[in-house]
Amino acid sequence: MVLKQVQQDDGSNRGTLGKLICTNFRISFLGEESSLDDGPQFKNNIVGENDITLQCVDQLHGVYDERKKPICGQLRKYPETIIIYCKDLRVFHFCLRYTKEEEVKRIVSGIVHQTQTPKLFKRLFLFSYAAAAPNVKELEDQMVMFDSIKDWRQELERTKGNLKFKAVSANEGYKVSKKLPAYFVVPMAVSEVNISEYGGKGIPIWCWSCQNGAALLKMSAFPKEQDDNIAQMHKVFLEGMYKTIDKPPYEAMKIDDLSSSLPSVQEIQISYTRFKQLFFIDNSADFWDTDVKWFSLVESTNWLEIIRKCLRKAVDVVELLEVQNANVLLIEENASDLCCVISCLVQVMMDSYCRTKLGFQSLIQKEWIVGGHAFLDRCNHLRQSDKEEAPIFLLFLDCVWQLVQQYPPAFEFSETYLTVLSDCLYIPIFSTFFFNSQHQRDTTMYGGSLDTQGTKLSYCSVWDWSVQFEPEAQAFLNNPLYSEKPKLDRSQRKTTRFKHQRQLSLPLTPTKPPPKRGFFKEETDQLIKNILGKRISKLITSSDDLQTNSREFYDSWHSKPVDLHGILLPCLEGPEIKVWAQRNLRWIPEAQVPGGGTVATATKILDVMEDVQGLQKKVDEKHNEMGAEEGNVEASPFQRNPARLSSLFPFALLQRHSLKPVLPTSTWKNLEDEEDLAKRDDEYVELGDV
Repeated sequence: MVLKQVQQDDGSNRGTLGKLICTNFRISFLGEESSLDDGPQFKNNIVGENDITLQCVDQLHGVYDERKKPICGQLRKYPETIIIYCKDLRVFHFCLRYTKEEEVKRIVSGIVHQTQTPKLFKRLFLFSYAAAAPNVKELEDQMVMFDSIKDWRQELERTKGNLKFKAVSANEGYKVSKKLPAYFVVPMAVSEVNISEYGGKGIPIWCWSCQNGAALLKMSAFPKEQDDNIAQMHKVFLEGMYKTIDKPPYEAMKIDDLSSSLPSVQEIQISYTRFKQLFFIDNSADFWDTDVKWFSLVESTNWLEIIRKCLRKAVDVVELLEVQNANVLLIEENASDLCCVISCLVQVMMDSYCRTKLGFQSLIQKEWIVGGHAFLDRCNHLRQSDKEEAPIFLLFLDCVWQLVQQYPPAFEFSETYLTVLSDCLYIPIFSTFFFNSQHQRDTTMYGGSLDTQGTKLSYCSVWDWSVQFEPEAQAFLNNPLYSEKPKLDRSQRKTTRFKHQRQLSLPLTPTKPPPKRGFFKEETDQLIKNILGKRISKLITSSDDLQTNSREFYDSWHSKPVDLHGILLPCLEGPEIKVWAQRNLRWIPEAQVPGGGTVATATKILDVMEDVQGLQKKVDEKHNEMGAEEGNVEASPFQRNPARLSSLFPFALLQRHSLKPVLPTSTWKNLEDEEDLAKRDDEYVELGDV
């Protein structure tokens, strides 16, 4: 029995009495908390608002004699309050002062054991769930999983790349490399002998082709060799590979070594570690203390600058492909980190299919899941080593969010979709983000080998949204303002241009000093959206600027009206790169704007759309004597009274805190005799030698 603490506006602490439990899947608080009368519609079926999956725990702190200290290792003294900081930026305070001493030892030891002890791969909850789960239905729709050679050929045909590139099965059974997928695409001139010569290293692997025939490719770099003879052999081999895509004067090739032109993985991790600390707010006083120096704090983390550099690099690549008609080869050590970020951003900017929900999911499946991004290591799911941890996928989602908030009608999915996707990284129900490679996934599926005779584990895909959300909740993942690609005659296509919205932002002038209580409560949501960026007086960064050709292309593109179904280039000026407010601020009540934000805008527009559709129906009925079939316009989840909503909807409505503790219910009685998890071994699933 613990008290979940929530600080009120007057600085006092109020709490809800309930039971804190820890299993090998999650930490849960079971209590009766007051909620709004109409309740949140956006409910997750797997992880509730008081549930924390073990993989989502970021830091543990304890309060000892009113002093906060990190909890780590063997505990000599147990805290009066335990504070859990989550990777989705939630903060939970559980007061243990009124809990029996033996229960304090039991729950704190259990939480420390489950969240901080290094895990064996075989003991991940993912495997316990997959072994017990019923057979998962195959994803229907048009979702392309890229787990067969047919899927790759289909993608080649869609992008018109099948004249110069071919899908190969040289790595079928992972006989060439355990890091490469079983099937992938290479230039026509590359043979199976070339692929197997160096275990897949030095092979240009196709990502995407644009309409003019230029292609985007990636390559795993050879390690730096001390032996001159081996280095010379690598050089000769690479020259042969380059010739398969560099055929002047008709086909030029541009090489970009991302390890030298973008921040390192370690720099990204350091930057994000500083950045996330800004949102771990313990109480209201902390919030207002940091508010007065918000700009310098955000700038000092360098996170927004890293986002800007990635977007700028993607613009450079788009210019090479679109204007110079050059094949672009991205090079990285394993071609599975920043290569994934840049190649995906380029495709999102150039291919409108990747801006649809299914297209975006297929893109992630192709470049990240099948492409071999090491999610297990980068998310540190096993907690074995912090050296490999880095939020590379989160960086990509943040970059995409910048495009979504700059050009909302161009994307079929909403920012809520991106926020939910970032949360899914830490839910060990889904296999999608829990492996380092397809080889690792396939070998665990049948008990440690590729032999399909054994018992098959039933892995659940994150793309099956029905597992987490009911249909009405899934509606929040879709963008109600999406401008679907019109199917018009050629004579009409020239008129389908949309006015660029960048003039709606604040002028680039120095900001006024913040009010005494900070800008969150005093200013409009539009101002917040613009101010959340870096210092507003800072324009394009002078260092590492766009290349000359890219600058001309960038300026020329931004001088014309935007085609929402053509190429999209981000605005890179200082205030245009913003903090992802919905994801980062959604749990901070002080940062919410009642009746404001994008939800207020969407509500107004949807009201007008509903009126137009109603009028259109009446016109149709009048012109058609037979009468049109009666039917209601599909209600959008946004069509609610905006005064009842928050700028961080649907994750937060207008929050009201309980003013008095609530007594527990009888439903907890069956949990009284829960086994002590601090002394219990994790569940073990037989996976063979993996």
